[in-house]
Amino acid sequence: MAPPLYSFCFKNLTMSKLITHQASVFRGLTISWRRPHKLAPFMVGSCRQISKLYPSAEKAVEDITAGSTVLFGGFGLCGIPESLIGAISKNPSIKDLIAVSNNAGIDGVGLGKLLNTRQIRRMVSSYVGENREFARQYLSGELEVELVPQGTLAEKIRAGGAGIPAFYTLTGIGTLVETGGIPIKYKSDGEVDIFSEPRGTGVFGGKRYIMEQSISGDYALVKAWKADELGNLVFRASANNFNAPMATAGKVTIAEAEEIVPVGELKPDQIHIPGIHVHRIVKSTGYQKKIEKTTVQHDQEQANGMPESMKKRIRIIKRAAKEFKDGMYANLGIGMPMLASNYIDPTITVYLQSENGILGLGPFPTKDKVDADLINAGKETVTVLKGGAFFSSDTSFGMIRGSRIDMSVLGGMEVSETGDLANWIVPGKMVKGMGGAVDLVSAPGTRVVVTMDHCSKDGSPKILKRCTLPLTGVNCVNRIITDKCVFDVIPNKGLLLRELAHGCSVEQVRAATECDFSVAPDVAETY
Repeated sequence: MAPPLYSFCFKNLTMSKLITHQASVFRGLTISWRRPHKLAPFMVGSCRQISKLYPSAEKAVEDITAGSTVLFGGFGLCGIPESLIGAISKNPSIKDLIAVSNNAGIDGVGLGKLLNTRQIRRMVSSYVGENREFARQYLSGELEVELVPQGTLAEKIRAGGAGIPAFYTLTGIGTLVETGGIPIKYKSDGEVDIFSEPRGTGVFGGKRYIMEQSISGDYALVKAWKADELGNLVFRASANNFNAPMATAGKVTIAEAEEIVPVGELKPDQIHIPGIHVHRIVKSTGYQKKIEKTTVQHDQEQANGMPESMKKRIRIIKRAAKEFKDGMYANLGIGMPMLASNYIDPTITVYLQSENGILGLGPFPTKDKVDADLINAGKETVTVLKGGAFFSSDTSFGMIRGSRIDMSVLGGMEVSETGDLANWIVPGKMVKGMGGAVDLVSAPGTRVVVTMDHCSKDGSPKILKRCTLPLTGVNCVNRIITDKCVFDVIPNKGLLLRELAHGCSVEQVRAATECDFSVAPDVAETY
């Protein structure tokens, strides 16, 4: 590792020179004399870094060596260290990286740049999403991808920064997360070359938990809204996300900030990350703050022009909205579940949580209120209601694992008659990644509602005796809402048909469902 940009040895200073707090300028460098803690001895001969400020992103990253493990803050394109990523992309000697990031941006943007330049050997992520190049390199065997549940990833990083080597969690019990077998690397012929290893387990209070090892990085690259010259960081809105835990988990943490202010300008109670964690600071330059999915409120005329497939989904969404209760804390998954927020009964109050660090989600913004620092877990632009709050990804999943969320509404590819859920991968063909779903369905006490089309596009059933795809969770689903009906999952008994969609009969539902089910005596067409 290169030495700090500026350093100075204090060998012959007397205590009298340190009892005041003043700034001196020496050959263009700002030197801060600080009163030592009254309980701390004065270290004669010790060397202290004078300035953490670097003149450019290129200088700040130039000593990152090939094969380094680098943590990249951000969520989607929100809060990503654009300047630092751009500097790495221009330095071909920085290669074979193990990149730890929730995702990899989109094609050619964010970490997508480093995928295009082939500087990343392995991604440790929770979500591939809509990054086609990411998916292509993974499925063709050009890139190793270690998929980790999003909440587990956040906690692994937080634990790494706190010096905790491992921890236990319910997330992933009974799935490939526990047993191993998730493809990490494919061969060029499509066969799997490297599988994930089984996790160790432990039993606490009669329940089996997975042991997860923590993550720390050789470097952590994060993006702040404001920083001062000591490295204290402030994040804005949902751009906190993974930046906060990652800032604590790097041997060398490099922060780029939109604004760098003098020491003392940031109020102590506003600081999200204290400067003790930050080693280098650089001013963000040329950043674009692109938005992955600009989503705004639509007028009625646009709504009336929806295609039939969307109208069918709206039927599911409106029925799902009836699940909300007054005062409930709820998490809505990507896609159909998120749209259910538009149909919540206006006479009740529901607090919507987004796993990227928001509590109190509001409706989509109008065009003039779009904010690149304010997105939901689906990377869509959103608003926040009065009384809402922002926080980091590790805090967010602490709420989820701690069963503070009353209900999670998720999409599904398959659901079994016992309530198993599969919704994140079709091996060898399609991989979206786990995201936060594995964490959400593993939280004890949280009601899980799945919204889905009853059949695939080819007409085959999606509600099965047993799921054929890798599982998101075992015995985790409480209710299934489709375009044909509503099922409840009754423990140790199977499915119970509760409601029918308008125009659907029990016979039609049986023909479209692989497994058997019971019928409630009061079943009727309700939506």
